[in-house]
Amino acid sequence: MTTSAAPAATAPPSDAQHLVLTLSCPDRPGIVHAVSGALARRGGNITESQQFGDPETGLFFMRVTVLTRVPRSELEADLAELAGTYDMRWSLDAVDRPVRTLLMVSKEAHCLSDLLFRATSQGLPIDVVGVVGNHEVLRSVAEFYGVPFHHIPVAKDTKEAAEAELLGLVDSLGVELVVLARYMQILSPALCERLHGGVINIHHSFLPSFKGAKPYHQAHDRGVKLIGATAHYVTADLDEGPIIEQDVTRASHADSALALQRKGQDVERRVLAQAVKWHAEHRVLLNGRRTVVFA
Repeated sequence: MTTSAAPAATAPPSDAQHLVLTLSCPDRPGIVHAVSGALARRGGNITESQQFGDPETGLFFMRVTVLTRVPRSELEADLAELAGTYDMRWSLDAVDRPVRTLLMVSKEAHCLSDLLFRATSQGLPIDVVGVVGNHEVLRSVAEFYGVPFHHIPVAKDTKEAAEAELLGLVDSLGVELVVLARYMQILSPALCERLHGGVINIHHSFLPSFKGAKPYHQAHDRGVKLIGATAHYVTADLDEGPIIEQDVTRASHADSALALQRKGQDVERRVLAQAVKWHAEHRVLLNGRRTVVFA
């Protein structure tokens, strides 16, 4: 009896581009065929494809990665033509291109430290171009990782000027994503609209039950058994934007309020990092008040 080895996988050409296409449009027959056909006509090799049709909103969502040698501008011209036919919103980017990201913080370090570590050592596909703090407390953390720290204090009578300064940084640094890494200030409706779909926030799962100061102490007093966190896009509706990721961990009757807080912070950093990763990999598409996540 003789056996033969499976043929070795062929490596992609050294001059090939690996691109990721995301799109959404009203659902109708023929969308997948049209998109895959447009890519194939340009010699594109699809390496991953995911799609979802939402029967409630009537929208279709798709994420495709493709290897191609043709100039990106030619693909973009074909996609623009398809967009007109299918009333399509779409984007095309290089796979694994680090997204230019601005982190915003107040006094808690766990989410900031985690994101900077993952970006530096764990392959999180973001390029952290700056850290903004409304306090100076975390400057040393940013500087440890070689990231510029910008102190923009916020008070009731300076909020408008502070947000103008923030937008100046977003524009001058070419920021594509803003992450509120436990930033304890409310963004104005105008700023939320200006950065729509480009700001991710993290908060504990106790809202709306335990609002205000010391939520973990409030939760401890009520004997909660699950601690969780939610990462979502920021909108003018406070803490009610489209959800990207959530997770929970168990709590025990033996846990002190401090132990609950530490467990909660651990969940927060994990959930936030996952949401940022999915966003940076173009896996999250907005679907009204919800999201489609091609994980």
